Amino acid sequence: MTAWVKGGTDMANTITGGCQCGAVRFAIDRLGMASICHCRMCQKAFGNLFATLVHVEGVTWTRGERAIFHSSDTNWRGFCKECGTPLYEFEGHIEIAVGALDNPDLAAPTVQVNAQFQRRCFSELGALPVKPADQQAKDAQWNASVVSHQHPDHDT
Repeated sequence: MTAWVKGGTDMANTITGGCQCGAVRFAIDRLGMASICHCRMCQKAFGNLFATLVHVEGVTWTRGERAIFHSSDTNWRGFCKECGTPLYEFEGHIEIAVGALDNPDLAAPTVQVNAQFQRRCFSELGALPVKPADQQAKDAQWNASVVSHQHPDHDT
C-alpha cells in the first residue's frame, strides 16, 4: 500500500518542481511511494546508474510544455525540450523524477525496483571515501565562486 504525502492549498505547502532552466514547472497534489529504478531504460534516460522516481497524483503543469519520448510501447519519458531535464515516466501512472522536485527530501526512496539491472558498483557507493578536508575546503571555495544559471527551487 502506498502512503501519500499531501500538498497544501497555500503556496508554502504546495509540492512544486520543474526543470533546471525553469521552462517547465509543475505542482503536485499528492506524493506516493518513491523508488530507485535500476532498469536500463531509466539508466539511459537519466544518464546515471539509476533513476529516483516518485508516484504522484494530481499533476498540474504550470509553465511550459514538456517533450515526450516513447522509450517503449508502455513508457513515455517526459523531459524539458530546452535543457533536457528528465521530468517523468508514464506506465499507467505518473512518476516524477525526485530530483525535479523543489524539495527532493519530500520523496525519500523506500524501495528498489528492477534490481537485476543494478550496476555492479551500486552497492559500494556508500562506502566510497570522502575527499580529504583540504580538498573539501577547495571544493567549497570553488562552489561558492560559481554563478548558477539554474532556475531556483521555487516558482518565479
